[in-house]
Amino acid sequence: MLRFRPEEMLRALAQHRVRYVVIGGIGATLHGSPLPTRDADICPAPDVANLESLANALREMDARIRTADAPEGLAFACDAAFLQRVKLLNLTTRFGDLDLSFEPSGTGGYAELSARAVAYDLGEGLIVPVAALEDIVRSKEAADREKDRLALPTLRLLLRKRRSE
Repeated sequence: MLRFRPEEMLRALAQHRVRYVVIGGIGATLHGSPLPTRDADICPAPDVANLESLANALREMDARIRTADAPEGLAFACDAAFLQRVKLLNLTTRFGDLDLSFEPSGTGGYAELSARAVAYDLGEGLIVPVAALEDIVRSKEAADREKDRLALPTLRLLLRKRRSE
């Protein structure tokens, strides 16, 4: 099993000038959530130029489609044309698992999320855009998966704490 190194994923995206917003568990962690996560989730900008940059970054990360039947992942046509045709893509990379969600549940996608995103400085010049905590909570509520239902009490408490500060 690969060691999860989300900072290296985000650095690869930055090096290729990919426009995206961090969502999901990593986004919640950057906002202060104590809950562990084993993958990174991003919502990329859907324009062709950005998808070409994203494809270049994914190839550099040795991205493969993640599936239970093939732990090493499956090769795919990693290009802008393929990325334009998907709404959700679960990948494994040399830095761990990375999920792309072009229309996260309960959101309008990149344009909406990026308008309210918060920039986090991870050091060494790496600044990443993270979806607002309210948007992460809203998306998890809309997705209504078991893992999201388990995380929501902690995230709602964190949100209430943030609002009262």
